[in-house]
Parts: sequence; C-alpha cells; structure tokens
Amino acid sequence: MKVAVVGCTHAGTFAVKQILSDYKDAEVTVFERNAEISFLSCGIALYLGGQVKDPQGLFYSSPEELKEMGATIKTQHNVQSINPEKHTLEVEDLLTKKVTTEYYDKLIMTTGSWPIIPNIPGIKSKKVLLCKNWSHAQELFNRVPEVKKIAVIGAGYIGAELVEAYSLKGHEVSLIDAQNRVMPKYFDHAFTDRIEATFVKNGVSLQLGQSVQRFTEKNGALEIKTDKKAITADLAILCIGFRPNTDLLAGKVDMTPNGAIITDDYMRSSDPDILAAGDSAAVHYNPTGQNAYIPLATNAVRQGILVGKNLKKPTVRYMGTQSTSGLSLYGTAICATGLTAEAAKMQGINARQVIFEDNYRPEFMPSTTPILMSLVYDADSKRILGGALMSEYDISQSANLLSLCIQNKNTIDDLAMVDMLFQPTFDRPFNYLNLLGQAAQAQAAEAEANKTLV
Repeated sequence: MKVAVVGCTHAGTFAVKQILSDYKDAEVTVFERNAEISFLSCGIALYLGGQVKDPQGLFYSSPEELKEMGATIKTQHNVQSINPEKHTLEVEDLLTKKVTTEYYDKLIMTTGSWPIIPNIPGIKSKKVLLCKNWSHAQELFNRVPEVKKIAVIGAGYIGAELVEAYSLKGHEVSLIDAQNRVMPKYFDHAFTDRIEATFVKNGVSLQLGQSVQRFTEKNGALEIKTDKKAITADLAILCIGFRPNTDLLAGKVDMTPNGAIITDDYMRSSDPDILAAGDSAAVHYNPTGQNAYIPLATNAVRQGILVGKNLKKPTVRYMGTQSTSGLSLYGTAICATGLTAEAAKMQGINARQVIFEDNYRPEFMPSTTPILMSLVYDADSKRILGGALMSEYDISQSANLLSLCIQNKNTIDDLAMVDMLFQPTFDRPFNYLNLLGQAAQAQAAEAEANKTLV
C-alpha cells in the first residue's frame, strides 16, 4: 500500500509515525517543501524571548528519525498538483527542478496553514515580516535585535506572545489590531481589560480598533498608515491569522468556506482515499456540534494519530475539540476552553456567563493567589459551554478539566459538587472550580426566581 503524505509538521509527523507503527505493509513517502520537518511554531516567541536557548528543541522529529522508522522522506519537494481520479501527484524537486509523477493508494493531506496576507499596498516590503515557520523564526531572530521600534499587527495569541517577548527585551512595541480588544476570540472583557492594562504597564502602545491601510518605507523606517493614524516602526510583524493551505484539493473534496477540508469522524474526506488532519482540516467543535476552523497544535497531533489508525478502515472515532488553549504573559497564566459569552451569543445560544474571583487556597496559608474565572453555560439545560481562568497561579490543568466537562456535556450542577481533593497546601474544602460552579448555580437560581416573579 503506497501512502503519500503531503506536508510534515505536527499532523504529518504523527500520522507517519502511527502508520509505520500500525501497518507494516505501508510504503510511506513524505513530500515536504521545506528542508526541515516537525517545527513547533508555537515556540517561536519563547525562542525569540530567550526562554528557549537551543532552537533545535523546537523540532520534535527529523527526516533521519522517520527514515529509520521506514519512511521515504523527500524534503524540498513541492507537490504541484493532485489528481484524485488517477491517484497521482505531480511533484517538483526544488533543487533540481525535475518534475515526476507519483502514485498513491492513500493520500494524507497535512499541508497545514499559511499566514493571511491581505492585499495592502506596501505589504511586500522587506520590513514586513511573517511568523510561521523556521525560516521566519530565523529572520526574526537575526533582524529584530538590530532595531528599536517594532509593530506587531494582530492581537491574537502569537501577536500577544511576540509583544511580551519584545517588550521584555527593551524594544518599543506597538500592537495594532482592527478589533477593539486583544484576543477577543478567546476571552471576554473581564479578562482582556486586565491583559491590556498589563501590556500598558510594560510599555506597550496599544493601537486597537484600527485597520492597516498602507505600508510605506520612509527615511529608513516603515510608516504604517491605519484608518486612524500613522505609526512609525523599524519592522512590522504580521500575525493576523491563518488560512488552510489546501489549494491543491480545491473543488476535489468538500471544504468549509475558508478552504478547510471537511472530514468524517475518522478523518476521511469526501474522497475515501484522501484523509486530512491539522491546520488543513476543519475540526468537530463540541460546544456547538458544528465544523470549525481552529488551527492548534493539539488538534493537529490528535488528528494525525487518528489518520494513522483509520488509514484502512474506520477504527477510532474523533472525539472533537473544545479549542482549549492558553498562554503566559508577564508571569500570568491565561487559559480558555469552549465558547466565550460573546461567541455563544453570536451562535444564537441562550447562554449565561458568571464571573467569579477567589483565592486558590485558604488565607491562613503563608501565601495565596487570586484566580479570575469565567463560566459560560446554556441557560436552559445548564450544560457547560465554555470557561476561562487567569492567575499568577498555574491554572492550566483546571482549564483542561473544564474542557472535559464540555466534552462530556456536564452541567453547572455537576461542576458545583464533583469530588475534588482538599488539603490546604493545594486548595479549599471546595476547589475553586467547585465554587465557580456554585456561583453559576446561584446565578441560575436568581434568574429563575426573577422569571417566576414576572
């Protein structure tokens, strides 16, 4: 059985390893445009900020490892076209420029994503950089130390992490975004207000609620003209989002409007011989029960493994995702899972949100730390739809527990009373998540009482 894998970062790497483990008769060939594979792009900010000293740690596999496992690795090979009817690929060797036709029985589409690059005048300036792959990381590492003023365009996770890294390195940093808040896809106002205040405290110039209209090089600097003002920088870094890199299969398999490949519960596309995973594929988003485009490494790794397990026949069902994510900014952990209150409203869900803050353990302990928490739940069924936490205390595993609650369709009543350990070193007799669930119960009871009075 000939298996062609197109693209080899998160999803591709894990798919290859799983296939070689499960199917001894598989002849796996990987086609990758870059010279390297399995680059952990979410570690770029850690590398640029100096927390990661050895950048090789950002690669969790190598062509040599996959070759030893039995795969044929063709790096610097670009797939030019795919013919699903003939089961063939046209592949160009980027070094020799030779084009060959390759045959496959099963095709694994793990081509990932690419930064969204809008058609803005001047955007091709050499002073406008991207942040996605290893070559981008190297360019940022080499060029940024030589400049003073940096503009980061896009206030999502990547943009926020770059802003932190560069502000701590002493650069003058401007953060530009068309939205009025930072990271609005992940956090509601109670959280973003505090995040923004922390940015300002660390010298970051927030330029929110304005869109970039033009880039112009003037006197050795870069002028960024928005719809409100002109901002001067030495370099700009574009981080406004990603699009699935699926042009090769356009019109050949079912896709979402943005080009993400739609798969069934076993990672098979509408063509049963083409499987997809990672940033090139849509995810099954459990809070809404719909397909969504959520390019996260966690999704890619799990989908890649499932591609391997389901290569020949449906074997292991995809559990879906809650889009659980997190980051650390200036010593504060910020994590989210599922729907924000705003997102639930946009979905037309009759949802409520409770905001609750309390210390993670008793005040009689030598120290304790407050945790800001949010819980979004269905007002009718009380089912948990989303949550967020923010603290100098490590709350990442609590976000994972809320993720499990969403996946298992638990209610606020479940969360309020679920058994959790108590020991003053760790928490209160009721864990802070129990207290969050109880706050939601109180809110729901009050709403019911007011309804009765009316």
